[in-house]
Amino acid sequence: MTVRRILYYPNPVLRKEAKLISKITRETRHLARDMLDTMYDAGGIGLAAPQIGVSLQMFTMDCGDEDEQARVFINPTIIDSSEETEIAQEGCLSFPEQYADVERPFHCSVRYRNLVGKIVKESFEGLEARCVQHEIDHLKGKLFIDHVSILQRNILLHDLKKLLAERQVSGPKFQRS
Repeated sequence: MTVRRILYYPNPVLRKEAKLISKITRETRHLARDMLDTMYDAGGIGLAAPQIGVSLQMFTMDCGDEDEQARVFINPTIIDSSEETEIAQEGCLSFPEQYADVERPFHCSVRYRNLVGKIVKESFEGLEARCVQHEIDHLKGKLFIDHVSILQRNILLHDLKKLLAERQVSGPKFQRS
């Protein structure tokens, strides 16, 4: 299919709550394929539709487990999460080369539709749970930098601004959040 351009922070689409997908169509499946191609091309393990400028509630995930295949999540909702948390380093394709330690529940259960429209309930732990929570945050307009201290956020945003300037990436004027 097509590798699409990933939007970098502070693109305003990344802060908008994505719209529910009312009907799964050929275009929805085409978008999912493009998202997978884009995610793999960028070396990511997850990608939310808003990251490619499409404000719809869909994300893709492939954490590299040999037993699992890539998944497409449509209109996902976290229905349960553990009290047990884990702090681990996270990055984001919309924040190239920026990483921070983020605390998240170690386990979560999610309800979503797959590409054939079937409602699926699935539980995740560890890296997969982290990825699911990170991508669902994207669909709500929330970013991983919202889970760190103001000092850490300012350092990440400063480093990102510098990196994007070096790469001469154009986009909206950079602003502190």
